[in-house]
Amino acid sequence: MKKTLEKVNEVFPEMFDDFFKPWNERFNGNLWGKMQTVPAANISEDKDNYLISLAAPGLLKEDFHIDLEGDMLTISCEKEERKEEKTGKETRHEYNFTSFSRSFTLPEEVMMEKIGATYADGILSIQLPKKDEARKPLPMKRIMIQ
Repeated sequence: MKKTLEKVNEVFPEMFDDFFKPWNERFNGNLWGKMQTVPAANISEDKDNYLISLAAPGLLKEDFHIDLEGDMLTISCEKEERKEEKTGKETRHEYNFTSFSRSFTLPEEVMMEKIGATYADGILSIQLPKKDEARKPLPMKRIMIQ
C-alpha cells in the first residue's frame, strides 16, 4: 500500500479550530495575550520530489530546526527577542517568544539521505526527492464499474 505525505499531531487538532474560532476572531487571533499561530504549510508533488513550504516571515534560517527520526520529519522554531528602552530614570523591557513545531509522516519512497531545505523571502522550503522507482509513471489501468 502506498503511503502519502501527511501532517501529524498539530498543536491544536483540527476539531479544536472551530471551537476556538469565535474567540480567535473576536480577539484577532490574539487569545490570552498570545498569538495562536502555527505557520501554514503547503505540500506539493511533482514527478521527482515532494515539496513542503512553510510561510514563516520574520525569522532567520538559524531559528529553524529540521529533524528526521525514522519516517517522521519535524520542523520546529524557537526565537526569543528582548527590547530595552531607557528614558531618563525609567527602563522598559519587552520580551517576545515565538515557537512552533510541525510534524509530517514521510512516505517510504522519499530518499531520506537527500532531503534538503532553503529559506528565502519568509518561506521555508523542504525538498523531499523521490527514489528512482517512485519516479516511474504507473501503467494505465482501466477500472471496471460493477
